[in-house]
Amino acid sequence: MADSPDESLAAREEVSSLLEQARDLQEAAASLVSTTRHQEDALRQRVSSLDSRINALLSERRGSNNSEKWEEELMRAKYILSEGDAAAFLPNKSRGGFLRMFLGPINVKANSKDVQLKVKQEYNDFRDRTALLFLCLPSLLLVLKYWVWNGCLPALPVQLYQAWLLYLYTGLALRENILRVNGSDIRPWWIKHHYGSMAMALISLTWDIETGPLCSQKQSQGVIELFLKWAIMQGVAMLLQNRYQRQRLYTRISLGKARRMDVVWGETAGVEGQLLLLCPILFVLQGFEAYVGILFLKTAFVGIGSNPEPAVTGISSHWQVITSGVLLIVMAVGNFLNTVQTLLIKSRIKAKVRKEKQASAAK
Repeated sequence: MADSPDESLAAREEVSSLLEQARDLQEAAASLVSTTRHQEDALRQRVSSLDSRINALLSERRGSNNSEKWEEELMRAKYILSEGDAAAFLPNKSRGGFLRMFLGPINVKANSKDVQLKVKQEYNDFRDRTALLFLCLPSLLLVLKYWVWNGCLPALPVQLYQAWLLYLYTGLALRENILRVNGSDIRPWWIKHHYGSMAMALISLTWDIETGPLCSQKQSQGVIELFLKWAIMQGVAMLLQNRYQRQRLYTRISLGKARRMDVVWGETAGVEGQLLLLCPILFVLQGFEAYVGILFLKTAFVGIGSNPEPAVTGISSHWQVITSGVLLIVMAVGNFLNTVQTLLIKSRIKAKVRKEKQASAAK
């Protein structure tokens, strides 16, 4: 049934009214966005200028009389600037080629502190989930090797585990790069360490794992089993760090000695009692990592120089073994140096605090 002329006229008027309202709202929204952008640009300039002045004064006053008092006040101002909503207007840190390669030229810096803290919480949750798997998966492979597979690991389960390691290290590297852009204190070495771990996991996917008649003998004498044992030790260390050091970090944040975007990783250390537990584990882990790397190189070069048959590593390809061994040694040395550096910094801080207490008691 056709509409009457009056109904058609009313419908056209309503459509015209709705179209006019949409245009008005678009103009209002565009005006608001433009005004907000100008205000944000002005605020961003003020924040950047203030941050530059604070950094310049910190450099100038360092080493002068009463420098500790000046430095404490300036660090307090910097803390306020970096921990409040003004932190969203601080100059962006370089995103680096890794983020551009995976995510493209997008801005990953959050505009509010709440969103930044959610990014950090998601990173911590990811670490909690994967730390348990990091311990359980190699343990399961070793148990199945002797109870089900008669001492001979099939290639597929090992390669599936290495694929999971590639996913893990890629996920950690992406999250850590995003955290750095949003003001976290993650050291560049630990992100580079994950780049090396990614490379090793990718190379390990190409391992041609021995599955012949002498499979059990070769794997028991080779590096695959040692690598899995090292992974178990690293899983234990990750669980301890998540459990103990994060509690200490929360305490430091509440005391104003750390920022809310700071995170815990292998180079950090907890309070004195935790140091006695974690440091030996970290050093043993790093030493064992270097040992596995040296064993990779030793067995590969012995196999190349003296035996045309595959080296007794449980892996029948040489360049993968050599590259993996070099990566393991480099990462072990880097981890050791960064851990020692952190302990030296903590020692200097403790000596400074002790000196200040003695000076106050003398007064």
